[in-house]
Amino acid sequence: MKPVAIFQHTEVGAPGSVPAILNALGIPYRLIPIVDGAPVPARADAFSGLIFMGGYMSVHDPLPWLAQEMSLIRQAADSRIPLSGHCLGSQIMAVALGGEVSRNPRPEIGWQPITVTGAPAAADWLSRPAGHELLTFQWHGDTFHRLPEGAELIATSAHCLHQGFVLDGIHIAMQSHLEMTPALVRLSVARNGQQLDRELAAGNPAVTSRADTLAALDAKTAALHDTLAPLYAHWARNLQP
Repeated sequence: MKPVAIFQHTEVGAPGSVPAILNALGIPYRLIPIVDGAPVPARADAFSGLIFMGGYMSVHDPLPWLAQEMSLIRQAADSRIPLSGHCLGSQIMAVALGGEVSRNPRPEIGWQPITVTGAPAAADWLSRPAGHELLTFQWHGDTFHRLPEGAELIATSAHCLHQGFVLDGIHIAMQSHLEMTPALVRLSVARNGQQLDRELAAGNPAVTSRADTLAALDAKTAALHDTLAPLYAHWARNLQP
C-alpha cells in the first residue's frame, strides 16, 4: 500500500496519536513537515490518503503552501483518495472543496463537548448514536460556516455549530483536536496559554481554565483516542492500494 501523507503545519499542530493509530491499523504513513519548510507534494496519487493537521494560521492567509494543499485536496477528491482534516486541516478541506470559513462567534479553547447529529453518516463515523455527547479538545477561532456541497454535518455544539462533516462517504473533517496526547496538551498550553488566559478573563464560556485544561490528561486523552481510533478504522476502508 502507498503511504498516507500527514501534513504538519506548526510545532503544536503535531499529529499526536494519529501515527500510533495508523500503525495499529497496519497503514504506512509519511510525515510532510510543512512547519520545517517541506514542499507540498505535487501529486495526490502518490499516497493512499491525505491527513491535514492543525495550525494557528487562517485559511485566508497568503501562504503559498495553503494554495498548494488546496490544489492537492481537489486532486485527491477527484480521484476518490480519502481526506482527513483536524482543526485547521478541516478548514483547508472545507474551502478547497467549495465551503466557506470565517470567524466563529467566540474562540473555543480547552475541553468542550460536541454532540453527534442525526445525519446518517454521524453514527457510522463517530461510533455513537444521535444526541450522544463526546469530549473533545478545542483550540480555534475560525470555523467552516458553510459546508461543501453534499457534505453531511456529523457533530455540533453550543459554541460552534459546525463541528465536523463527512463528504462523499470517504472524507472526514473535524473542527476539534481528537489527536491530543498528554504531552501535546501541555505543549499547547505552554506555547499558547496567554490566549487561554485572556479569553477566560474576558468571560468567554467556551474556554476552560489552565487548571482544568491540564487536569486528568491521561483519562481525557484516552477518551479522545476511543473516538479517533474507530473513526480512522472507518476512514481506512477506502484507502487506495
